[in-house]
Amino acid sequence: MTIINLSQEPHQIPTLAQWHQAEWSNLNPGQTLEHRIERMQAYLNDKLVPSTFIYKHEGQLAGSAAIIESDMDTRPELTPWLASVYVAPEYRRQGLGAKLVQHVMLQAQAAGFAKLYLFTPDQANFYAKLGWTAIAEEYYRGHRVTLMSVTLNLSED
Repeated sequence: MTIINLSQEPHQIPTLAQWHQAEWSNLNPGQTLEHRIERMQAYLNDKLVPSTFIYKHEGQLAGSAAIIESDMDTRPELTPWLASVYVAPEYRRQGLGAKLVQHVMLQAQAAGFAKLYLFTPDQANFYAKLGWTAIAEEYYRGHRVTLMSVTLNLSED
């Protein structure tokens, strides 16, 4: 098991883009696979936001999670966001998604962020088990979604 920054293996972008397009194209109407691939090039820098982390299992790409500035154009005041949490079907139900989410949370905390945000149409229970709190239910691009946050500033008293 290895979690690395996508910038270390940029050749994985086409596969990730295909996975993400298949999973979430309904939430991004009009976005093509080519546009998604082009947008992912911005993740190949030395900044935390935006960046994508990939999970490799025995050398095979198994999943991803990203930290981005904003994931809902209706909520620009909230930043940064956990996004693109995806585990390939053959690797699901093995804890990889949780490991990816926790990795991004630790990276964000180490960078000094106090909170992270996300939205999900169908995985609120998964994120709640990892410490996330639902802060709103709303419609986004025609889909009912749960907006969630997690507090990262675990200050020492």
